[in-house]
Amino acid sequence: MDEKLIIDTAKEVLDIELEGITFLKDHLGKEFALLVEKCISILNDGGKIVVCGLGKSGHVGKKIAATLASTGSPAIFLHPVEAMHGDLGMIQKGDILLTLSYSGESNELVSVIVPAKRLGVPVVAVTGYPESSLAKLSDLTVPMTVTKEACPFNLAPTTTSTATLALGDALAMTLMRMRKFTKENYGRLHPSGAIGRAITMKVGDVMRKGEHLAKVTADVTVKEAILAMTRAHGGSAVIVDENDNLLGIFTDGDFRRKADDDMAILSRKVGDYMTKNPASICAEALAVEVLKIVEERHIDDVVVLTAEGKVAGIVDIQDLPGLKLM
Repeated sequence: MDEKLIIDTAKEVLDIELEGITFLKDHLGKEFALLVEKCISILNDGGKIVVCGLGKSGHVGKKIAATLASTGSPAIFLHPVEAMHGDLGMIQKGDILLTLSYSGESNELVSVIVPAKRLGVPVVAVTGYPESSLAKLSDLTVPMTVTKEACPFNLAPTTTSTATLALGDALAMTLMRMRKFTKENYGRLHPSGAIGRAITMKVGDVMRKGEHLAKVTADVTVKEAILAMTRAHGGSAVIVDENDNLLGIFTDGDFRRKADDDMAILSRKVGDYMTKNPASICAEALAVEVLKIVEERHIDDVVVLTAEGKVAGIVDIQDLPGLKLM
């Protein structure tokens, strides 16, 4: 096999598709702005974006609808053939129909427009041919012309499908910005994913507290501190004053290191052996911030404080993998 020919061919395809997206970017105009404005109006009134396409445009349309929905713009994908056999009921007055067809002459797609308009739904065509049947029937046409396909026969949808996908991303991201969709909003739509956990889970959600927190004063003995750790099933005890202000931390590692020299420490005050000014974090901070502290300071436990600076709990590094935070 000619490795150079393989790589050169692949690069040529990528170059053609890059040129296509660049051409699309350079010719993006007021029609796209009108599409964004229409979508914002529809979404603000409780409607949704219905994406419709056939063939490669249909596959791309599914991805566009999914991206829109996951970034705060309610959207669904409607297959044009299924639409004519009952799925037209997925469209309601107050929605907007976004049709995708580079040629603009897909009979199945064109067939959806008239019944959709009878429902009072505005129709937008994204096509490479503004004079096509699809464009003429639509209320708004967003031109999406590219110079050529990456296919050597200029037939297989390659550059056109890539450009359509990119235009869909541009629509979704523009709507995000214009509608002020935040990272917290994004996290709420991805509650089971790593992204959602990273954005929404707070330290207070993952910390050990109550009976699972070993909290003692500085004047108790090391033995009493260890018993408190045992009852809490933890590897450290947080040392506080009478007002729950943080004084220090004492870990089972501290005990093992000191006990090697003198087991008599069991009867001595834990305050004499605690680590002062231990790592701490606010309960309202994002849980992933704990990972930064753990990695930077090479520790296993981080004390959690309230907004007022009182001890609220502790995060044990052993808990983080189970919460899928590391």
